[in-house]
Amino acid sequence: MKIHNRLTAGLILDTKEVELRNYGLSGAYLRYADLIGADLIGADLRGVDLSSADLRGVDLRGANLTNADLTAADLKDVDLHGANLTAADLRYADLRGANLTNADLTNADLIGARLDHCVGTNSKGEQNEDI
Repeated sequence: MKIHNRLTAGLILDTKEVELRNYGLSGAYLRYADLIGADLIGADLRGVDLSSADLRGVDLRGANLTNADLTAADLKDVDLHGANLTAADLRYADLRGANLTNADLTNADLIGARLDHCVGTNSKGEQNEDI
């Protein structure tokens, strides 16, 4: 499957270990997508619908997930280091083991989210286990 620099809204992506580093996916429909182990470093995922998607082990370092819908997404062991999750919908998402170091969760909805064994930093930059 050939991936272009910008995927259009309405595309349903069902693939594993795809590399979409720095791609613009803003507004794409990726509900129920299987993206296990994908490389999404620095990807533009603003407003993307990733509800109920399988994102286990995905590398989302520095990705922009502002206003993304991640409701009930499987985000186990995902790397969100430095990601922007401003106003993201993470209700009932499974974030067990996720790296949230320097992630921006301003106004993110985390109701019912699983956050066991997450890693992050506090306001002093000291490492915290089990956020």
